[in-house]
Amino acid sequence: MYEYLVYHGVAKEVIEAMNKIDRKIFVSEEYEESAYLEVPLPIGFGQTISAPHMVGIMCSALNLSHGDKVLEIGTGSGYNAAVISLLVGDDGHIYTIERIAELAEIARRRMELLRIKNVTVVVGDGKNGLAEYSPFDKIVVTCYARKIPEQLLSQLSDDGILLCPVGNELVQVLKRITKVHGKIHEENLMEVKFVPLI
Repeated sequence: MYEYLVYHGVAKEVIEAMNKIDRKIFVSEEYEESAYLEVPLPIGFGQTISAPHMVGIMCSALNLSHGDKVLEIGTGSGYNAAVISLLVGDDGHIYTIERIAELAEIARRRMELLRIKNVTVVVGDGKNGLAEYSPFDKIVVTCYARKIPEQLLSQLSDDGILLCPVGNELVQVLKRITKVHGKIHEENLMEVKFVPLI
């Protein structure tokens, strides 16, 4: 997996964080033997855990720093949030929203198991973000949207980065949005394949 992450240009500090968070903890027992393969895996409720290289690419594209306040849309297994937790350090925090209460509870238990204290899991509608904790330095959406939700753009801090797959069932592009002096700048990074933002 390490070599594959290097091949995809994943930042060294991201690879180090991923090496510390055991992906096997975030997959169901029936898929444990496949935990380190470069594939997305089912986690129930029609959702998946992203392939490791995609987690690495997205964390690298966010340019995470210690102290960052991060909003994640789509907690899923909790793996992505756990990796981010190391990259933002004890002085940073991740608020992650999951619409499926059962998945949110499983993710919370995994954070407790790993003694991760800088992740807050919230059950709710990710399209609305979390205005009460905004603005966020970084926002990452782990499911595709037809367009960038306006609520999320309004909750992004100046000089912040928002990462979101945009498209439809067939074609999606990972977009990196930056806000500079209140103006939005959009960049297409790569074609991707995610489950939809509901």
